[in-house]
Amino acid sequence: MALEHKPDAILLDLMMPKFSGFELCQSFHSLSYTSHVPIFVITGESGTRYREQCSTMGATGYFEKPVDFNLLKKTLGTELGKAQQERRCEVRIRMRVILKLKGTDADGKQFEEQAETENVSTQGFLCTCSRSLIKGAVLEVFVGKESQKYVGHARVVRKESSGAPWQRYGFQLEDANSEWVLHKS
Repeated sequence: MALEHKPDAILLDLMMPKFSGFELCQSFHSLSYTSHVPIFVITGESGTRYREQCSTMGATGYFEKPVDFNLLKKTLGTELGKAQQERRCEVRIRMRVILKLKGTDADGKQFEEQAETENVSTQGFLCTCSRSLIKGAVLEVFVGKESQKYVGHARVVRKESSGAPWQRYGFQLEDANSEWVLHKS
């Protein structure tokens, strides 16, 4: 339902008859399509152990039963009032694709670098890069390890892991040709 309806937030019970709330929380957080949807856990389980575990799995908030609805409403309002991160308009598929990225880094230096995607869609991809890139930068993209084929241009639309030596970037393809691994027919 979350993939189909693109909710603004998810209220999730940890203990359900057919599903594990822990597994669903982790799945929602790890799927590119739902990774930025705030998850609020509601549970009859008390204690900091579950609270910390849920936080580690990506939960935004944790409420014990009986639920303080005024606090829940206030917390939801605050979270939904924040500037929302970019929401993807399509589902991405976990797929490793070897790319060559060619362009200018944040220091204005030309570079060519081999990268590997974490996930792809018909209109974009997520990958790591050792170069610091600016949001909005446009790079040339080539696919393949040995015989690289020109795909087109991609714009940096999201930057993650700012403090890490290898940063993750979300790219939107601007003019991809039929060499791209997923293309509309």
